[in-house]
Amino acid sequence: MQFEILAPAGTREALVAGVRCGADAVYLGGKSLSARRNAGNFNDDELERAAEYCSARGVKIYLAVNTLCKDREFEEAYSLVSHALSCGINGFIVQDTGIAHMIKNCFPAARLHASTQTSVMTPSGVAALKEAGFARVVLPREMSSSEIKEIADSSDIELEIFVHGALCMSVSGQCYMSAVIGQRSGNRGLCAQTCRLPFSACSKGNYVLSLKDLSLIDELSKIEKLGVVSLKIEGRMKRPEYVAAAVTALKEAMRGNYSNETRNALQSVFSRSGFTSGYFDGKTGSGMFGTRSKEDVVAAAGVLKKLSRLYEKEMPLVKLDMNFDMHLGKEAALSASALGRTVNIKGAVPQKAVKTTLAAESIKSRLSKLGGTQFYAGNVNVDIDGGLVMSASEINDMRRRAVENLSRLKKKTVDLKPLEMPPERIKNTAKPYFTARFSNVAQIPQSHPFKRIFLPVWAKTDDFIKHNAGAELPRGLFGSEKRLVKRLDELKRAGVKQALCGNAGSLKLAVDMGFEAFGDFGLNVFNSVSARLVPHPVLSFELTLREANEVNARDTGVIVYGKLPLMLARNCPVKNTVGCEKCGKKGTLKDRKGKMFQVVCSPYPCVEILNSVPVYLADKFKDVKTDFAHFYFTDESQKQVENIIALYKNGSPAPFEFTRGLYYRGVF
Repeated sequence: MQFEILAPAGTREALVAGVRCGADAVYLGGKSLSARRNAGNFNDDELERAAEYCSARGVKIYLAVNTLCKDREFEEAYSLVSHALSCGINGFIVQDTGIAHMIKNCFPAARLHASTQTSVMTPSGVAALKEAGFARVVLPREMSSSEIKEIADSSDIELEIFVHGALCMSVSGQCYMSAVIGQRSGNRGLCAQTCRLPFSACSKGNYVLSLKDLSLIDELSKIEKLGVVSLKIEGRMKRPEYVAAAVTALKEAMRGNYSNETRNALQSVFSRSGFTSGYFDGKTGSGMFGTRSKEDVVAAAGVLKKLSRLYEKEMPLVKLDMNFDMHLGKEAALSASALGRTVNIKGAVPQKAVKTTLAAESIKSRLSKLGGTQFYAGNVNVDIDGGLVMSASEINDMRRRAVENLSRLKKKTVDLKPLEMPPERIKNTAKPYFTARFSNVAQIPQSHPFKRIFLPVWAKTDDFIKHNAGAELPRGLFGSEKRLVKRLDELKRAGVKQALCGNAGSLKLAVDMGFEAFGDFGLNVFNSVSARLVPHPVLSFELTLREANEVNARDTGVIVYGKLPLMLARNCPVKNTVGCEKCGKKGTLKDRKGKMFQVVCSPYPCVEILNSVPVYLADKFKDVKTDFAHFYFTDESQKQVENIIALYKNGSPAPFEFTRGLYYRGVF
């Protein structure tokens, strides 16, 4: 089997563990702009040392710059990428389309990997990322093998999948629960793992959002047929023993000798009541859920010491070829080659032998003594004149200097262009116009102030025409792109002209099919650069109002009313707990504080988990300076919609429980 094994490196110790156990590549983050900001991570000097360590062992290193970035953070991102490239970093894992655009424009030689947080799960989405300059896509963990195959058959872009580690309840990049509830944004690298807390579904169950960890190590023969190039281990927050266990398990599985001993050690070092392969097998359900029990913690303590021995010593990972020349009257010379580099070392002038001459085999033996280094002897050629001698210490020193020189980081010259950001936005003095999405046609008043309205794509075709509505396309399109194309073709022929798109794949699809496309919140537009790449974007509701107002792009908006979607989930917690019949499409979750969260299902593969109360800004509307204000109607009746419109026209305080969202708090 030919795969890249990609190991997490949240700390220097985890990096060493991954490399010594046989990882082909590692991924890590800087001290900022990384989706695991609570991991140890690497400052500039530490990144340089990490790059030196990996490059000297033939291991690739990918830097995660995979958070959403504000305009003022672009200079920091620019400096980080420039420094990383000078250290020889092999690629950048990126979520923010604005950051990706900056990297491709300022650093033409940089290699881009699309983070799983780009939420791309369709052929069109992958095509959009390739057009944007990405060389690799990290696919969502929620994909089945057939869905991965569909993408592989449609594109020659490199595909990377997670094969071991934690599963999020929400599709990555589409979880806002931690941010909205506690200001700790997963899209900014500080997820509080809210889904691991107690939640019940329709008053049943205790931890209905907590999934077991994924493990596909037994599925490598299936994965081999899918066109995947990289096997990724989740876990930049995990200890080095976990990394060692996971890499060792993958190495054994690739060789066909995955032992029960390694399997048990892997589960013991970290699991949540065992593992699951559910999404990959297309089998979602209650069996995928689990928590970290006391027994799991106790099991870990029993294997840590044994696992630490897997990486306590340097491993001979790299072949070193050597040519040694020793001739009368000349300095001895050693040429050593490894990893595409060659160093030339000069030694002392040999002496004429008085008694015993130095034999070629003796020199070869000394040069081959590479224990304690990452090298092992390859081709060792010795060309010497007879009757000469040289001390063993001198030969050893030449070998040592060769190893040191080959292990030293050779800084690279970076081809770059200066960073150019859009100018500051001229403050908008006009009152924002109104737009809205409705979950069903019965909510739409006979008269309303909305310049644009959208209905879910599965609404009746006649309703779109009657209300001159655009189609809101689903964010969760796992395996459903062909079905969506068929539906969009029907709507287009009926006269529907506009599409609201919250996913890179649906956005490309809508544009390619001739719709006027509008960017929804799911695209996570967070800065002026990304906002200029998306038509008429609804900006991320993780921005403060001040930050949203300062985004300089054409026709931007914010959600000013509605129950914000906190999660997009493929594995319905209500269905798994009480079943669809008892739910009756009225499912709810309850947290440990008694707050209720509506679970909304659809004809497409995912469910939405909505916030318990709506965002409300009518009495703060003077603070909204974007071009338009977007209303997100979910379970309101037509009468309630009319009342809300009246409240916003009058700037009235809310007569119901509400939240300001993150518009004044922001995220950490």
